[in-house]
Amino acid sequence: MVRYAAHVETDGEAFFTAIKEQGLEGLMAKRRDSRYEPGRRSREWLKLKARKEQELVIGGWEPGLGSHAELGAVLVGVYQGGELRYAGEVGSGMDTTTRASLLKRMRAAELPEPPFANPPRLRNVHWTEPRIVIRAEFTDWTSDQLVRQSTFKGLDPTKEPRDVVREPLPGEGPQPPHATASATDAKPLAATPAELAALEELGKGGTWSIGGRTVSLTNLDKPLFPEVGLTKRDLVRYYVTVAPVLLPHLRDRGLTLDRWPDGPAGPHFWHKEIPTYAPDWVGRWHYESSEPDQSHTYIVADEVATLAFLANQAAIDLHPWTSRTGAPHRPTYALIDIDPGPRTSFDEVLVIARLYRTALEHLGVRAYPKVTGKRGLQIWVPVEPRYEFRETAAWVEGLSRAVGAIVPELVSWQWSVKGRGGLARLDYTQNASNKTLVAPYAVRPLDNAPVSAPITWAELDEPGLRPDRWTIATMPARVKEVGDLFEGALTYDQVLPQL
Repeated sequence: MVRYAAHVETDGEAFFTAIKEQGLEGLMAKRRDSRYEPGRRSREWLKLKARKEQELVIGGWEPGLGSHAELGAVLVGVYQGGELRYAGEVGSGMDTTTRASLLKRMRAAELPEPPFANPPRLRNVHWTEPRIVIRAEFTDWTSDQLVRQSTFKGLDPTKEPRDVVREPLPGEGPQPPHATASATDAKPLAATPAELAALEELGKGGTWSIGGRTVSLTNLDKPLFPEVGLTKRDLVRYYVTVAPVLLPHLRDRGLTLDRWPDGPAGPHFWHKEIPTYAPDWVGRWHYESSEPDQSHTYIVADEVATLAFLANQAAIDLHPWTSRTGAPHRPTYALIDIDPGPRTSFDEVLVIARLYRTALEHLGVRAYPKVTGKRGLQIWVPVEPRYEFRETAAWVEGLSRAVGAIVPELVSWQWSVKGRGGLARLDYTQNASNKTLVAPYAVRPLDNAPVSAPITWAELDEPGLRPDRWTIATMPARVKEVGDLFEGALTYDQVLPQL
């Protein structure tokens, strides 16, 4: 339902305050004589977002990169029951002078142990006495009760640290900082039968109500996979159908998209920056890199309607970051990527995968395999977010070189394609900031619409296993039968053993 609201010509500040008090997303401000021009940014039409604010207590800091090498982000918390509880990181919004001043004060009160009752499992961090109170702006609380997309707004020297508690959001009521319920959890994760029926009735396009959102869909009958008779409508239907098992692996992660407007037969392009026409409700995360050309505002897919929006953009491939937005330099996975060369058969890929299985079992490491949907196979090892990417890369390299030494005739350590002689590459370099692998359950841009499918370790021994065995047409039935085989990969409580 769309309701017309009269415009407000005066009292803009009071109106904006009322917007925030009601928990609304924001408002549009415009010059009185300006006209709306679709598709064009204009200073005459401004989007004013009503972001939340929260006082937070600094309990530590961690180094960054480049010019922020000494102080990348401060670790913050709120008090509950007399305990300081960890509430995430704040790194954006601080200028050089502020960083230097904070660093001096934190070092003067440095502690050998964390002041948090539930300290984050991070490495290379420094702890400090909880004396400094800051004010931060953020978009929401995550399901782990961490501030999402936070920005430093300033110091609050008038506030006593022990008076800093988790402030309830509009309409929320008091909530302890370690509670598990959040606005994110309340977002629908699946399309209802009625919503799927409405998708079939849309014709070539129109507005579709799904998960409490309205999504504009276009060219639904456009063939994307003509060899198997699948259209954009089929892509939309698939992604919203598998949303309950897909979204947990995308939530709180920046998303890189591989868009194929005309399907696999046409050109494609990688998309990191959220488009200007994305609806306001689509989640987003701004990554501030020390390299300006690597800074982007990424889409964060945390509800079923976002998947519908992405599928309508012909985003066939979905590549989430291996770290979460609250700690972008702390991966939650160590990634093993078996990348076959032109001479590598899939049977040889399976030989290598079984060797990894044996090695991981020997080490007592939990890991989760999946076929890529193309030619390869990947193994995701969930880890505590305590490591840096260089550490997970080094661990995977050590393991991979041990595996590769057993079958040297199948593996090349030359990184150029020409130098590999057609052999497989055990690619540990994917363990790096801003590098991504395809998500489980994501579609791949090939003619038969295959899916990157989680498998069991036992299925490595079953005849007929292929990297493209499951497709858009067959994956929903497999999920209904076996559930999310990657669910265990979401438990980040594992420490990597010494090799």
